[in-house]
This record gives sequence, C-alpha cells and structure tokens, in this order.
Amino acid sequence: MALLRSIATVGGWTMASRVLGFVRDAMMAAVLGAGPAAEAFVVAFRLPNLFRRLFAEGALNAALVPIYAKRMEREGRDSAVRFGGEAAVLLILVMLALTVLAMAFMPFVILVLAPGFADDEATFALAVALSTVTFPYLTFMALSALLSGMLNTAGRFGAAAAAPMLLNVVLIAAMLLSLSGFFPMIPAEFLAWGVFIAGIAQFGLVAWDCKRAGILFHLPRPRIGADIRLLLRRMGPGVLSAGVSQINMVVSTILASLLPAGAIAHLYYADRVAQLPLGVIGVAISVALLPLLSRQLSGGDDAGARDSLNRSLEIGMLFTLPAAAALIAMPLPIVDVLFRRGAFEAGDAFATAEVVAAMAVGLPPVVLVKVLSPAFFARGDTRTPLYIAALSMALNLVLAFALMRVLGAAGIALAASLAAWANAAAMGWILGRRGHLPLDGRFRRRVPRLILASTLMALALFGVLILIPDFTALNLTVRIGGLAAIVTLGGILFFALAQVLGGADLREVRGMLRRKRN
Repeated sequence: MALLRSIATVGGWTMASRVLGFVRDAMMAAVLGAGPAAEAFVVAFRLPNLFRRLFAEGALNAALVPIYAKRMEREGRDSAVRFGGEAAVLLILVMLALTVLAMAFMPFVILVLAPGFADDEATFALAVALSTVTFPYLTFMALSALLSGMLNTAGRFGAAAAAPMLLNVVLIAAMLLSLSGFFPMIPAEFLAWGVFIAGIAQFGLVAWDCKRAGILFHLPRPRIGADIRLLLRRMGPGVLSAGVSQINMVVSTILASLLPAGAIAHLYYADRVAQLPLGVIGVAISVALLPLLSRQLSGGDDAGARDSLNRSLEIGMLFTLPAAAALIAMPLPIVDVLFRRGAFEAGDAFATAEVVAAMAVGLPPVVLVKVLSPAFFARGDTRTPLYIAALSMALNLVLAFALMRVLGAAGIALAASLAAWANAAAMGWILGRRGHLPLDGRFRRRVPRLILASTLMALALFGVLILIPDFTALNLTVRIGGLAAIVTLGGILFFALAQVLGGADLREVRGMLRRKRN
C-alpha cells in the first residue's frame, strides 16, 4: 500500500533523526545541565522553531499542498511548479520582514516568551543574544518546508524526512567544538550558531532533491494571482489550527519561567522524549496523508480518501498507544539513561520523569489531531480547525494555571495533554457530523483491542521495575543494557498481545516492509 510505504519512509528517517536528537540532548544535558545557560538556549531555540512550525510547516503545508496537488492533478507539473515559485517569492519577503522585526525588538520578544527572565539580568541578556543568532534559521526552514511540500506531493519523501538529521549532526559537532577550547565562546553560543548553519544545510538538501526531481523553480517577479490569494486566505487560520501543540508549548515555557529555576529545561528534555513517538508516528502519517488525500479528493475518489483516513488512524494508534503506555509506566529509567550525567543530576531526572509521564497522557490525542487535520486541510477548510484550536488553547491556559500550583512543571504538561484530548474529540465529532469520518468495522474492532494490549504491557513493565527498585543506582552500562532489555520485552509483549487479541495483523506490517525493501 503506497500510504504505508510513505509512512514507513518518513517514519524511518524521522526515527534516525530522533536517535541523533537523543545523542544531541544527552550531550546538552551533560554540558549545560538544567541551569541558566540551558534555559536561555531552550528559549532561543524554541522561538524560531515556533514560527517555523506555525508559518512554515504548519500553516504553509496545510494551505499549499492541497492547492499544489490540485494544480498538478488538473494542469500538470509545470503549472504546479510555477505556483511553487510564486509562493516562494511571497514567503521570502514575509520571512525576511519578520526576521528583521524580531531581531530589532528581541528584548521585548524575550520578555513575552520568558517573563521570568526579567529578574535575572545575565540569563535575560544571554537569551536575547542567542535568539538574535538563531532567528534567521526561520527563513531557511520556511523555504525548506515549501520545497518539502512540493516533493511530498510528487511522492518523494526521503530527502525532506532526512533533512532534520542535519540539525542534530551540526549541533553535536558544535558541542564537540565547544569542548575543544579553541574558541572563546560558551557552549550555548556554539549551539546557537549551529542552529543557524543547520538551517542553511537543510535548505540545501531539499533544494538538491527538488532539482533531481525536476521541480526546482526559478524565482519569478512578485505577483498576487488567484491561487496565491487563496493560499493567503487559508494560511491565516492554518497558523493556529496546524500549530496548536507548538503554541501550547510556548504557553508552557512562559508559565514555567515563573516556576523555580530548572522548570523550563525539565519541560524541554521531557518534550524531547515525547517527540520520538510524535515525530516517528504522528508527523510521518500527517506528512504522507495530506498530499494523498488532496489528490484523492481532487480526483473524486471519496472511497479511497475514507479508506486512507481509516488506515492512518489505525496505524497511528497501533504505535502510539503502546508508546504512551510505556512512558507512563517507566518514565524515570528512560530519562535517567538518556540524560543523567554531567551537570544533569538525579533531582533533574526525577523532575523530568514526572513531566514525561504527564506528557505521555497526551500522546494519543496529539497523534489523532495530526491524522485528522489533513481531513480538513485537504478539503480547503482551515477555519474549523482554527476554532477548535482556539478553544483548546484557552482550556490549556486555564488548566495550566490551576495545575502548576499543585504539580509544578508536571502540571503544565498535564494541562497540555488534557487540552489535546479535547482538541481531538472536537475534531472527530465535527468530521463525523459532516460524514467525513465514517469509521469502518476494522478500525472499530481493532482499537479497543490495542488499548487492552497496551494496558497489559504497561502493567508488565511496571511489575518488572518493582522487581528492580534500585535501577537508578546501578552503573551506566548496566542501566543502558537493562533499559534496552525492558523496552525489547515490552515491544515483544505488546505485539504478541495485539496479534493474539486481534488488535493487529503483523503479516500486513511485514508485507509492507518487504515491499518497501524491494
């Protein structure tokens, strides 16, 4: 099945990138710990990432891919490529203007993003300096997102999915260089310049693949045609609807800056753990599904679109439910092995583990949102997800204020998880009312069985950890081997239970992987 192979391609490259990302974050934890320099860099890195995921990957993909796919389906590749060039000119002008404004008013931006830094002059000044270096990354990533959308619509997923690996490679190299002592900069400054360089490298990779595919455009003179006006109308609502989880993370950062030192870093490291299943599963499905749905709906294949949506939901739950269950059952061993070394101490590991468990509660709905969103976007509807996202963000803010007083950073994470459930439920209900989400019998049979298999696996993992009460006191080599063994045991147990209970047919997955290799 083409959809499964596309998901496997994106998910495979994303998995490789996430593994490198863990190496990067483990080094960051050892070099920076959870102190002021780490928090300043987290804020500086999150700022361009927010705009990238809102304007570039989120709103741009949601608005551009359906229009681009329609042009390709009805008018041919040359017409679609011309539209891509027109969109690129507009994107460059907007991103450059936004970058200049942000860099000019960076102190005010940092005050909004991390108001708690106002009481620490050194941390505030460092965050401003680092953000000024990292923010131009946004322009390169916006162009990369546009080219990636064109490649994905053409059925080419490899280069776009592999590009994020370059960020991790460059940042790992930057930290190694910072330890050499050859340059008079602190590690956080090396990391900031690494972000800037990585943006150029990622853009270069996807541009090279576009050239190979014959869809690399020449920049035309700026003009606002009918499709560009349609793109702009759809991008506005798409900024919030496609980036609600990122906006919630920014809200979390703002609130965490009001908590004792370390809360921002704990949220960051916990988010890195949660991003593994989200990136490998949720993002992979969303990236593969949107161009497919857009082509199917443009071609009048409503039955094919319904089947694609059902299978995407099924695949999402097959991998997300056990991941969430495992993170809830054993967050401390995972955080301990990944990050506890150097400046990242045992107390930081315990605090981060609590946040990981709270975030894990929200993994299934976040993946559901990523799968359901293309069902709106492929039909040109970016407004309905906007209204749902606005309500979800308001709920997140109210819950975060209430829960952070009791649970600290973990309360902020739990609020985002509960808001994600509300977001997914509202999307599913509206799509169902419109007749765009007719869940078939196979999905209805399998998902309850997957929930049961995940629950049984989580109980088994929890039981294993009870038998090893001093896991975190063991030496690092034993902890790494023990965690690998426990994770392997959990994976085998889950898939065996899923097969026996009827929640999955592993022969389908094996067949898909065999076709992909061939």
